[in-house]
Amino acid sequence: MKINNIAVIVLTVFTSTITFGQTTPKQLQKEIDRQVWKPFQTAFQNLDGEALNATYADEVLRVTPNGIDTENSFKAANLKRFAQNKADGLQIALDFWFDSRHTNSSTSYEVGFYRIAATNTQGETGYNYGQFHIVLKKIGGTWKITQDWDTTTLNGHEINADDFGRKQGLKF
Repeated sequence: MKINNIAVIVLTVFTSTITFGQTTPKQLQKEIDRQVWKPFQTAFQNLDGEALNATYADEVLRVTPNGIDTENSFKAANLKRFAQNKADGLQIALDFWFDSRHTNSSTSYEVGFYRIAATNTQGETGYNYGQFHIVLKKIGGTWKITQDWDTTTLNGHEINADDFGRKQGLKF
């Protein structure tokens, strides 16, 4: 009887220790928000191509309606586009929200919608909307984007303000 009680106590302590040491998907997603999404949004809005590119891994699969980029040419395009936006006096606001997030200790698959508002020097604002599918990996202790796919249409329907308006943009 005493041996059974001791075995139950040891098993309970062992199981509790394993469970206590694990990080939940929600905790990992908060870490991703701090390491990737807040810096991504800040870099985008500050037109800082270097900071934006720093949220990506060294090797990235980038897919857009224009094709597949496995050579990271999008990173050079980020630098060029943001430099041109600055020269043109554009102000950018990036809002996004997640439709789903699936995360374990080393990988996260995140789907959501974005809205980019670009305001020119005359105060006119244009909007672009889309959906993204992102894969993040924890590399050297830091989360990085390793796959980035986005589109401006779903099932032949142009993504618009109504689609984006289903949820509020995230605040970090």
